[in-house]
Amino acid sequence: MNKPISFQTIRGSDGRPAFVVVPYDEFVKNYTQANDLVPNEVVKLVFDDNMTPAKAWRVHLEVTQAEMALRMGITQSAYAQLERSEKPRKTSREKMATALGIRLGQLDF
Repeated sequence: MNKPISFQTIRGSDGRPAFVVVPYDEFVKNYTQANDLVPNEVVKLVFDDNMTPAKAWRVHLEVTQAEMALRMGITQSAYAQLERSEKPRKTSREKMATALGIRLGQLDF
């Protein structure tokens, strides 16, 4: 039997349901996509500041290119080139995600 989820329904001006608010911990427990959430700050850097997702995550986490290169076992210039790429290879994206401490799905948006 499924345990009921507590939630709040917010109605619009017409009286019809418009939004549903679910406690975050219940959301995380019940929805697997919660593991691939991307912070608003990272999304904003990508769309407003025209950064690649890899650069946006690095800036958000306050990691230097030199530190990323060290974590990935490559040179800083090689990392800089990788970070500028619009669509790096999957293996490169996996290594960047690991170096950033995030899931691949959080880098692929």
